[in-house]
Amino acid sequence: MTPAPPTHPRLSGRLLAHRVFLSAFVLCAVAWLIVFWRDPPFDDGRWLAGLLLLAAASTIAGLTRYLPIENALMAAVFVIGISSIIQTIGLKTGIPFGSYTYAEDLGPELYDTLPWAIPFLWVVIILTSRDVARSILRPWHKLPNLGWFTIGLTCLLAVITDLSLEPFAAMINHFWIWQTAPSVPAWYTAPWVNFLGWAISAFLILVFTTPWLINKNPQKNSPPDSHPLVLWLAVNLLLAAANALHHLWWAAGFGLAASLGVAFLALRGARWQLKN
Repeated sequence: MTPAPPTHPRLSGRLLAHRVFLSAFVLCAVAWLIVFWRDPPFDDGRWLAGLLLLAAASTIAGLTRYLPIENALMAAVFVIGISSIIQTIGLKTGIPFGSYTYAEDLGPELYDTLPWAIPFLWVVIILTSRDVARSILRPWHKLPNLGWFTIGLTCLLAVITDLSLEPFAAMINHFWIWQTAPSVPAWYTAPWVNFLGWAISAFLILVFTTPWLINKNPQKNSPPDSHPLVLWLAVNLLLAAANALHHLWWAAGFGLAASLGVAFLALRGARWQLKN
């Protein structure tokens, strides 16, 4: 068996940074979930802001495993900038998500409109979903227009995460409040048009961000990267557990089932990559 080539010290440092951030996020998430179990609920805003920063740092550090640091940072900047514009428009007009308002628990607001932590949430959801989508699509790497399939699957994975996020954020912690009319079909007060808005927004973000995410010097026979899947699962299972603790069983069941399905497909893609 031919030994694997030695890892470049710079890449080893990036891998270490990603593992440190990822481990810190998982440990803090478990600690937060234990405290969240208390009744009555405690003030979650600062905890969640810290968790989002750790998750975003882990996401960006993970990108540097196969991209230059400047590409990873610019991808995050594009996601932050475009999502901030879309969310601000949504707050002012109700398009494309529906009418809602933010509570004060998420900390200071940018331009007295958007809580500063929200764009980092988009960084985590969009960029981890894209890497997981790439893993799932490995067996179909010869598909024509694979990039568009990747974008489409990324949008779907982002919507899946939001389906678990909305019950937790709107019903349990009231970080934002939906102004949904009783006659409008909704998922835990979030109108269904919100999820279409998430898909459209994710698509627009990816159209402008993807050029920064293209690896122009891919390594041959590189091993599968499990870290994006671990982070994506950590976020989604954390939301599922929080929903279960507050007896939102449909949301918890959906989050668990979706996490298991995505994990199966991503691991199948990883096994295919190892064999080929």
